[in-house]
Amino acid sequence: MSSAYICGILEPRTQKYKCFNVMVKNPVIHNNHFPGEPAHVPDFTVGISVDCVIFGFEDNKLKVLLIKSDMQPYKDHWSLLGDIVKPDEDIDAAVSRIVKDRTGLNDVYMEQVRTFGEVNRHPKGRVITISYCSLINIRHNELKILDNELHWHDVQEIKEMAFDHKQILDACYNWLQYRMQEHPLGLRLLETEFSLRDLQLLYENILGEKMDRRNFRKKFFSMGLLIDTGELENNVPHRPGKLYKFDYEKYGKTKKKKWLGIDF
Repeated sequence: MSSAYICGILEPRTQKYKCFNVMVKNPVIHNNHFPGEPAHVPDFTVGISVDCVIFGFEDNKLKVLLIKSDMQPYKDHWSLLGDIVKPDEDIDAAVSRIVKDRTGLNDVYMEQVRTFGEVNRHPKGRVITISYCSLINIRHNELKILDNELHWHDVQEIKEMAFDHKQILDACYNWLQYRMQEHPLGLRLLETEFSLRDLQLLYENILGEKMDRRNFRKKFFSMGLLIDTGELENNVPHRPGKLYKFDYEKYGKTKKKKWLGIDF
């Protein structure tokens, strides 16, 4: 595996061509050069990987899927689900492959968060990784593969991880906290029908702060996006509460699909 040096984006300010290094199987060397292209570029190898942060919610705790690393010097350390992107593989295809190969799950929606590229982040060489994040309902997504001790971990109990994966996890957790206040994606972690108590516990655990019960409910009711199912909770150790559903159809018709005014 080697690389080719490609130039082709003309920057308006400098009128110089910007060059990029890309991985190729069999690079072809041309004698013609673009203006500003170096006559010789030394060989190098850079890998691109994908790391997937999959969150779930169980027993009123935010959890994340981790797997034990089998790579030295991080063998038996907990790590995220990830792998090197193949030379002939699109990034999104790599994400789907990794999730399916590690968990057996299909059609898990993943959203790109950010890129991590510290020089010495990987023991095998220069590897730049792209982090992706997802939220799934644990009860409705049973893991079909459990290799390398794959299982759910309480996010608050994770202190150390392989590579720079703790940094990646923290970044995705911060992303989740921000997104929870502008988008209803957090509801994916609950059942289709949920109580206001369940909803508040979800937000309190993810945002990491206690909320005033009355104020919390007032804000959600003011959006007009909760549907009263007319049913009550069953088999709960407290007074059964009403069950609600989120009105995704109504939310989809709003001009600005944001949690306007939701700032806890």
